[in-house]
Amino acid sequence: MSPGRRAAALPCGRRGKWVVLALWLLVLLVAAPLAGKLNGAEDNQASSWLPANAESTRVLDAQLRFQPVQTADAVVVYQRDSGITVEDRAGAARDAREFAGAPHATAPIVGPTESADGRALQTVVPVVTGDSGWNNLGPAVDSLRATAAAGAQPGLATHVTGPAGIGADQSKAFQGIDGTLLYATVTVVVVLLLLTYRSPVLWLLPLLSAGAALTVAEGAVYLFAAHAGLTVNAQSAGILIVLVLGAGTDYALLLTARYREELRRHRDRHEAMAAALHRAGPAVLASSATVAASMLCLMVAEMNSTSGLGPVCAIGVVVALLAMLTLLPALLVACGRWVFWPVRPGYGTPEPTATGRWAHIGGWIAGRPRKVWVGTALALAACTAGLVSLNAGGLSAAGTFTGRPDSVTGQQVLAAHFPGGTGAPLSVVSDAAPLDAVRQAAANTPGIAGIGPPVTAGGEAYFPATLADPPDSAAAKATVDRVREAVHAVPDADAKVGGSTAVVLDAGRAAAHDNRVVIPLVLAVVLLILAALLRAVVAPLVLIATVVLSYAAALGISAFFFAHVFHFEGQDQAFPLFVFVFLVALGIDYNIFLMTRVREESARLGTRRGAVAGLAATGGVITSAGLILAATFAVLGTLPVVGFAEIGFAVALGVLLDTLVVRSVLVTALTADLDHRMWWPDHPHRSGPAAVP
Repeated sequence: MSPGRRAAALPCGRRGKWVVLALWLLVLLVAAPLAGKLNGAEDNQASSWLPANAESTRVLDAQLRFQPVQTADAVVVYQRDSGITVEDRAGAARDAREFAGAPHATAPIVGPTESADGRALQTVVPVVTGDSGWNNLGPAVDSLRATAAAGAQPGLATHVTGPAGIGADQSKAFQGIDGTLLYATVTVVVVLLLLTYRSPVLWLLPLLSAGAALTVAEGAVYLFAAHAGLTVNAQSAGILIVLVLGAGTDYALLLTARYREELRRHRDRHEAMAAALHRAGPAVLASSATVAASMLCLMVAEMNSTSGLGPVCAIGVVVALLAMLTLLPALLVACGRWVFWPVRPGYGTPEPTATGRWAHIGGWIAGRPRKVWVGTALALAACTAGLVSLNAGGLSAAGTFTGRPDSVTGQQVLAAHFPGGTGAPLSVVSDAAPLDAVRQAAANTPGIAGIGPPVTAGGEAYFPATLADPPDSAAAKATVDRVREAVHAVPDADAKVGGSTAVVLDAGRAAAHDNRVVIPLVLAVVLLILAALLRAVVAPLVLIATVVLSYAAALGISAFFFAHVFHFEGQDQAFPLFVFVFLVALGIDYNIFLMTRVREESARLGTRRGAVAGLAATGGVITSAGLILAATFAVLGTLPVVGFAEIGFAVALGVLLDTLVVRSVLVTALTADLDHRMWWPDHPHRSGPAAVP
């Protein structure tokens, strides 16, 4: 037995399987309590999402020197269309006194201030966030809303908005995200596994293996977050669930399919699994390495939320790989052939995929490969026309939610009666000595409606500056640049400008940088892995080109739907990058599974017939895997957050395109048309079969 075959036999030996199961049980006993602590280790503070070197991030850090605790302003808005009454003013003043004793509120309470048109009042209440980011905002804002509503006279509308109000509504949108995603994803996976296997028992083993992988992955991520400084937030924790369950189930499907195939060739199930692992293991390993390496490329991103997502996802993929190459084989072998009931793969029975639907599709493609790939490529290229609707310039506060929470309504009321930037001022920090010059420079800048009183501490000074335009508008962002230019010009001031508008501006610029750097890096890494696996130059280039075309088509179709069907405001700045990394990494997966099998068959049949045989052998299982992965990402659309819904829709659509069109039709046709040139400079007839699923 070769060393590779002996290694493959370890998890599925007659005694080895019980050792593997015992080890996994021990690991789960240790990991489960750690996984339960992951939510508590999430860091959802604004500074943890932003680039560390951004000016707005440095302002957030500097503001801590003026306040003993971190705060976010809640703006309580009162509106009466017929005009504010004496009773309304008295009630708002009474509320302001009560706000001072509200949970998590701190001084100074500013207001109530009446609007110039006499139809609205506002009171600004600083809310303590502490080190837990938005997690503390929900109870405090709920208390403010209840107090304002309870004391309001009939006909007086009350709302709570501002950074604290919006943050509280965002916190509620993410509340229970892990549980929602977990239950929804598990439900989808169970249904699709039942449809795929048509067995009342078999679906349980991949699900148990994927669940074990998720528990261990969450425990490992918690350890890195608690002891190695890894940034984990609600976004990365949610995507971890979807990725581990989706990718893990994919690997399970491919391994189980090969195991079922080998059971028809071996009497002993232990030998069948050893053969399946020996043949499928390298391809699954290459696939997971591609995904993990692509995710680790995110570490070079400037956005902390993006760079932190990379290691989290890479850990999840590696743990999923380990589970599917050890735990799942041990479970399958321990259960025996009966687990496939009612269609048990008996020894010596014919392999049904050799004459199935995908064999007929492959034969049809091989008869006219050039017409097929040219027509398919043109159709996908036409789908990229939707890219004109792509608007990845960031989302406003209102555009963040799929619904219309109170903070969004309050922000619109505030903008209608007060200067556009009220409730979300710029924060200017400088040395104390030239403070007057800095304040004058900011006040004289076009787009600034007013300057607030300064606060000094330890030789530094801070003051707010109210924007004339809505804080999430393009005009407000332009004002940030003008204010920065003005205050930076003050000698020896070391002035910096932050605030929510500056945060959005800096995040957008960091995201643009990340797109320029990370996307080429991911392509280079994936190309090198493919070249090493296939021992060719042409094939990796062809596969990369097809995946990029698939990505562009998926992005184009998604952008059209977002703009004209769902009527979303736009896309988050990181949306193109996230979709690219997931689609390229996961799309290459299916090409790896197909092309390694095609390479094996080409050594026996020639490349043209090998392409047909490879598609026949892998078509059904890869399609099932693609459907499951697409469905798991589509679960992100169940969350009331536009960013998640858009990523889920685009990735699910891209996976379906890649599975049903690119991999099965375009790649097969290109392989048949290029024939032996696909493997240049190597040739499978000379090099022998590659590892296959």
